[in-house]
Amino acid sequence: MKGFVQDIESAAVKNDDFRRVLYTSRYCQLVLMALSPGEEIGAEVHGLDQFFRVEEGTGEAVLDGVATAIQAGFAVIVPAGARHNIINTGKLPLKLYTLYAPPNHRDGVVHHTREDAERDDEHFDGKTTE
Repeated sequence: MKGFVQDIESAAVKNDDFRRVLYTSRYCQLVLMALSPGEEIGAEVHGLDQFFRVEEGTGEAVLDGVATAIQAGFAVIVPAGARHNIINTGKLPLKLYTLYAPPNHRDGVVHHTREDAERDDEHFDGKTTE
């Protein structure tokens, strides 16, 4: 079967990795993320659009300096060029998934921790899941 069909809420809640790329197409990429209490993605700017969906936990989304409390059920859309960060402000892990359009990471990459992600200077190399 082409494409990706899965219970994304369940996959996001079960994920304990900082970043896990699930599926990469030519124009879009699906990634699971888990942030430990007090952890953040880190302020960044992309030349692409990004969507986040929070499945479990509480945190804060910061877009161009404006902080907004987020929790399970919240969606965040970050337009290309916006400086953004997602911060876990709760006492439990913040479980979410994100869509990059176009892809941002190597297909299939897994970073168990933020430190792993920072040490790995990887970027989308044009290879897709299919």
